Amino acid sequence: MHELDIVILAAGKGTRMRSQTPKVLHTLAGKPMVQHVLDTAVALRPDRTHVVIGHGAAQLREALSENTVQFAVQAEQKGTGHAVAQALEHLGSGKVLILYGDVPLLQRESLVELLAQVDDQHMGLLTVTLENPTGYGRIVRNGAGDAVAIVEQKDADNEQLAINECNTGIMAMTSAQLKRWLPQLSSENAQGEYYLTDVIAMAAEEGIKVCTAQPATAVEVEGVNNRAQMARLERVYQQQLAHQLMEQGVALADPLRIDVRGKLTCGHDVFIDIGCVFEGNVELGEGVRIGPYCVIKNSTIGAESVIETHSVIDGTVAAGLNQIGPFARLRPGTRLAVKAKVGNFVETKNADVGEGSKINHLSYVGDARLGRDVNVGAGTITCNYDGANKHRTDIGDNAFIGSNTALVAPVTVGKGSTIGAGSTIAKDVTDYALAVTRCRQLEKTDWERPAKRK
Repeated sequence: MHELDIVILAAGKGTRMRSQTPKVLHTLAGKPMVQHVLDTAVALRPDRTHVVIGHGAAQLREALSENTVQFAVQAEQKGTGHAVAQALEHLGSGKVLILYGDVPLLQRESLVELLAQVDDQHMGLLTVTLENPTGYGRIVRNGAGDAVAIVEQKDADNEQLAINECNTGIMAMTSAQLKRWLPQLSSENAQGEYYLTDVIAMAAEEGIKVCTAQPATAVEVEGVNNRAQMARLERVYQQQLAHQLMEQGVALADPLRIDVRGKLTCGHDVFIDIGCVFEGNVELGEGVRIGPYCVIKNSTIGAESVIETHSVIDGTVAAGLNQIGPFARLRPGTRLAVKAKVGNFVETKNADVGEGSKINHLSYVGDARLGRDVNVGAGTITCNYDGANKHRTDIGDNAFIGSNTALVAPVTVGKGSTIGAGSTIAKDVTDYALAVTRCRQLEKTDWERPAKRK
């Protein structure tokens, strides 16, 4: 089996993006474009992956630090041929595949077909046929139909400009071929750069056959040069994910209005309304219903749960049959047992909410444990932070917390106990007790409200 080296070109600045961030680090579906390319590369199981960096090199090294890659530095951007040359000395003796960090939608299957054609007498070139080829290098073929050259748009004559078979820049050859051809590249062209595409003509001169392949769809090989192209590919990618979800049985109110920025796993009969965003790893159990404009990140929502509109859920595990929202915010460390309810304008953080317990509205519960069938009244807060450290609140089974209560942690409220509305509880409450802390109500009859001075 041949060795495989993959070289990913990622040194460009991306001036037209008008950004301080290197172009290939701009995100598509929440992931840098170059990471999409790397993930496709990994699926080919290469022996080595080389990323050619230049502009923003330090940012790229940091962003890609969790990948097994070798970096090659292109200090000056002198064209694609010059970029590949920076990795030349680190290549093995097998096949070499050249990819681009700003072409994020390329599929593994297209590359497998391309690589299969490469040997000592053949190289591979991925081409695409476009109705409007403006801006692309054209594929020039001889009378026998063999590809013999690529002519860049700025160097093409009128006859060549009429060709609609275009170069994608993605090619594969043996390491020996590449090492022969790269040192022969010249910068005598309109751009004054070393074009990698010139190796096609060199191959033809040597009698090396240039075998071409095309992707399943043209969008696979679309690159990103500006914000408009970035937005277009984002929508294409999201539509692809939406159709995959629907094929798996997920009901989407509108497949054009969903964003998945990570991995979304759904059980049967899940319904997702419009405008929802899923980030990181999200799992939705069978029969889950998500209302419009919710954001769910790194969370597991159990079967038959209902998430009402405009809820934000992050780092949460809901066991199932839960009701959440509308306008709820569940922060990391929230765990809901079966049938627990978190209602409108409730915020939780690092909270265990027991089976059947309810925090219906307008409350904050953080660093707390609630037992079974606890009822938390409106306006209740757990005062968990003393300005330096966090403290826990523990509420026992069947406790009833009256509205507008402040529970000053650390504090324990016993099972079956009742806290009167408007109380500030700073001491532990025993089981089945009533705790009330209120000032005596005063009333002055015939009270005359102060009037503004004339």
